Amino acid sequence: MSEEPIQPAKVVDDGHEVRTYFVRERNALLAEADFGQLYVDYYLHLNDQGLKPTPEHDAMFKRALAGFVLHCASKPWNEMTAWTINFQQPLVNLFLTGDNETGAVTGRIFDENVKKMDHNLFYADVVRGKQPTRRSSVTFEGNDALVAVEAFYAQSEQRVARYFQLEEEKFAMLSEHPDCDLDWFRNVTAEEVKRIHETEATNLMERRIQRWDCGCNQQRMLQVLAPAFQAQGDELFGPDETIEIRCPRCSARHAVTREALEAYVASHHES
Repeated sequence: MSEEPIQPAKVVDDGHEVRTYFVRERNALLAEADFGQLYVDYYLHLNDQGLKPTPEHDAMFKRALAGFVLHCASKPWNEMTAWTINFQQPLVNLFLTGDNETGAVTGRIFDENVKKMDHNLFYADVVRGKQPTRRSSVTFEGNDALVAVEAFYAQSEQRVARYFQLEEEKFAMLSEHPDCDLDWFRNVTAEEVKRIHETEATNLMERRIQRWDCGCNQQRMLQVLAPAFQAQGDELFGPDETIEIRCPRCSARHAVTREALEAYVASHHES
């Protein structure tokens, strides 16, 4: 019962497809994707960087990544988003960020020096076009990242969303639109969502391509370190001529020399 769009959808090459559909008569938006290949790219990144998260944290991050990508695919093309999901039990922060214009998504797990609080917190930072950054934060219960995202939608997005794990690596998100059939929306099951293209009239809206890509490089790491070097250069390097820095977005390792940082600071001071 699905219909193809009249106009071809905008697609970015070299990534993993996420499809969005409008569920007619129910007035809801469906986003769905198989995350198998994206998870492979995530694990290749972990292996390349020598990162070994605990199985519990890894499982939490994978669910958060699925929720984040489906969310991004349902938002405007000119939007950049960053989420920080703070869990108190286990004590860990999950960070995700994505640029809808390029389809790049990345993130990391913070399991050290996480602030202890009496509640979980979900932070969302959004930049749309040239508008200023908008930040929102909500509290949530439990240790499931998808439950956290649903709480974020309910409290901050002004519409309700539900997440469904359809298969081991396939997830879907339904989000409410004006005049949504809320009785159906609240009660639809994962099994029904799995067969939704057979039982409901669904119009394909877009095919978006998302890929695991941070874009971090030597120049960005120099930019990150420059303020600390200007304030405490000797303490930053100590007796060494090279230090290693982890990208704050994806935890990739970058080696930075004192000489390169000095040259960077000098060139930007002159400009």
